[in-house]
Amino acid sequence: MAKQVQQTATTVWEGTIARGHGTVSGARGVLGPLEVDMPNRLGEATDKTTPEELLAAAHSTCFATALGTVLAGLKLPPERLEVRAVVTLDLSGPRSEIPLIEIDVTADVPGADDAVFAEALAEAEQRCLISRVLTHGTSIRASGRLG
Repeated sequence: MAKQVQQTATTVWEGTIARGHGTVSGARGVLGPLEVDMPNRLGEATDKTTPEELLAAAHSTCFATALGTVLAGLKLPPERLEVRAVVTLDLSGPRSEIPLIEIDVTADVPGADDAVFAEALAEAEQRCLISRVLTHGTSIRASGRLG
């Protein structure tokens, strides 16, 4: 029997997109509530988060665990991985796009050389579920009700 695990987050948004605001929270109480707004999404610094920042957080975490797993499998367990994900939001066209996500890793891996580390990075990119969803897609079903 296949095992499936579901994680849930909920966003509540009030007002228009341009002037409204919202909060996002995880169902288990570990995530948030975090405030979300549009000005930060448009590059105007606020103390609130954005969907793109949350995507970067998810991607950097997923990539770090994938890379750690790959390195451990090579008998090169990392002492420290710092994974930075930068999500680029392009607002210049008729529809907003995310044309690029850059992953930058600084690693302390005793015994690893550049070639082995490059191979581990490539393998981690294939193993990271967030990377796979973004490059290969996944089924998304939207439903709703007025209430």
